[in-house]
Amino acid sequence: MRGCPCLVALPYFCSMVIDIISVVPELLESPFSHSILQRAREKGLLNIRLHPLRQWAVNAYGQVDDYAFGGGAGMVLMCEPLVRAIEALSAEGAYDEVIYLTPDGERFDQQTANRLSLKGRLLMICGHYKGIDQRVRDGWVTMELSIGDYVLSGGELAAAVVADAIGRLLPGVLNDETSALTDSFQDNLLAPPVYTRPVDFRDRKVPDVLVSGDHKKIEEWRQEESLRRTKEKRPDLQG
Repeated sequence: MRGCPCLVALPYFCSMVIDIISVVPELLESPFSHSILQRAREKGLLNIRLHPLRQWAVNAYGQVDDYAFGGGAGMVLMCEPLVRAIEALSAEGAYDEVIYLTPDGERFDQQTANRLSLKGRLLMICGHYKGIDQRVRDGWVTMELSIGDYVLSGGELAAAVVADAIGRLLPGVLNDETSALTDSFQDNLLAPPVYTRPVDFRDRKVPDVLVSGDHKKIEEWRQEESLRRTKEKRPDLQG
């Protein structure tokens, strides 16, 4: 089976399959081998496979990029290896989305993560150098995503962000089923402040309502704090 040998490929009865094509898949080994995503993979709820693009190189030297027509600095990932990779992986099963991670893509947010978490098979393409040949974007990519208005060395870190945001939403991944539903941005609100023991730390006390045992008042306080925080920190979320 093709894929990075450092990540064990799981059977296809997983709830979701995410394939990632990258020039440097080693950058993604650690994010998917620890914590919540590791548990999701071990439970068979999420199968993340890393695919080195050079498997589909155009020659024996492993070439996957070339100079841009028209000149200019930087290299461009070529059509042929990318399309061969997409077609080879698609032969194992159709993808719900073929996603290209790029600074000029649609801004990735919680609502997009929610929608993608309902899919069965996703393919992500990590850009590198100056990006990928536009013809791949026009003919094979179905969704383009950006994690922010800045440029990274490649799409690998963006792919890790997207996969993490999606994976934690899958049923059974989190121990507390309601945890993901109360995250920031789920209702276009930021999460309220959270506290733990001790109640009093260097004369800074936990709000009395949180230790009152009155669950109705606690929920009301949390809603009020979410509204206040959102208004102060991210008023754009409320339109």
